[in-house]
Amino acid sequence: MEKYVINGGKPLYGEIDVSGAKNAAVAIIPAALMVNGVCRLENIPQISDADMLMTILEHLGAKIRMVNRNTVEIDCTDVRYTDAPYDLMRRIRASYYLIGAMLGRFGAAKTTMPGGCNFGVRPIDQHIKGMTALGADVEVTGGFVYAKALDGKLHGTRIYLDKVSVGATMNIILAASMARGRTVIENAAKEPHIVDLANFLNSMGAEIMGAGTDVIKIRGVERLHGAVYSVIPDQIEAGTFMIAAAATKGDVLVTNVIPKHLEPITSKMRKIGVNIEEFDDSVRVWVDGPLVRTNVKTMPHPGFPTDMQPQIAVTLALAEGTSIVTESIFENRFKYADELSRMGACIKVEGNSAIIDGVKKLTGARVSAPDLRAGAALVIAGLAADGITVVDDIVYIQRGYENFEEKLRSLGAEIEKVSSEKEIQKFRLRVG
Repeated sequence: MEKYVINGGKPLYGEIDVSGAKNAAVAIIPAALMVNGVCRLENIPQISDADMLMTILEHLGAKIRMVNRNTVEIDCTDVRYTDAPYDLMRRIRASYYLIGAMLGRFGAAKTTMPGGCNFGVRPIDQHIKGMTALGADVEVTGGFVYAKALDGKLHGTRIYLDKVSVGATMNIILAASMARGRTVIENAAKEPHIVDLANFLNSMGAEIMGAGTDVIKIRGVERLHGAVYSVIPDQIEAGTFMIAAAATKGDVLVTNVIPKHLEPITSKMRKIGVNIEEFDDSVRVWVDGPLVRTNVKTMPHPGFPTDMQPQIAVTLALAEGTSIVTESIFENRFKYADELSRMGACIKVEGNSAIIDGVKKLTGARVSAPDLRAGAALVIAGLAADGITVVDDIVYIQRGYENFEEKLRSLGAEIEKVSSEKEIQKFRLRVG
């Protein structure tokens, strides 16, 4: 098993380029399945979730051609309805986007229940509610989701989501794009990657209005055509590097970003004493004074994103005073707390909140990544800590960050990806 070994305690300096958005790419790649033709996708992040989805499409008959490291052509002319590979499907949350895409293309779908990080149950009741309202018969049994349009084609309708759900909103958009008639999604999620999916589908001939608001209107079309599309920058990757700069008290210019998408993150960072300067497509982050406490509560967009909760907790662990972090999206997203405590953080979890008393420093330790974003947070803690930190189970981190260790090294971090205890010892000897 690969792991990161880090020699921390050094500020990060320099310039870092952000990759394409994971949460957009994992819906846009399945959306290409709906086209009887070729889609050229640019700014696709080199992450394991994207690779697995493209492998699944190949299994369904798609032809995949890598134009360069971040551009791919997906030809779905010859795709066929068949069972997707279970071993890949069960490993990623985004497998459920194939429900909407396959229903749109074939009128039927079979997928696994969502996998990915284990920080709480991932109910798909709102997905099922949407597909059923569109005229599909949906059954969940044996770890699989079976869906079939009752008369071979979905029908537009009005759908009110009982809770704001990013996944359900995107899945219903996919399915409704080729349904007969008009669909209205009320209480829709508003995240930037939902807008990106809608823009991609519109570039292929779909008729979607209102993405980014809580009411989305979709007029179904008979067919979609191929398109060339560039995925938006990843707001969570950008936020992760911003937090890394702050936690190490460095000075970093984060480029290829949309500053508007980062506002929920930048506003909280400014409250804890981080300096942030915004440009057209970049932000500069630096710290020249003490960090101070604040309270954070995760909320659907435009609130503070749940995917940034573990990262900002690391910064608050090094801030003066007592902070409270409340998680309102997932019920079990504090698994990193025990690992952070091993590094000297003073953090206590009570229900859906973590109470964090700031300490002057963290100390390197051996920790394990419990999920994608918590893993990134532990890497940040290792960068800020005195001494050597080893982060195990980095397979989670590789799901969502492209060349993570290489990008951090470009900022002066001492971090290496290793696969044995012997390599860890060599690293220890080398850094003294």
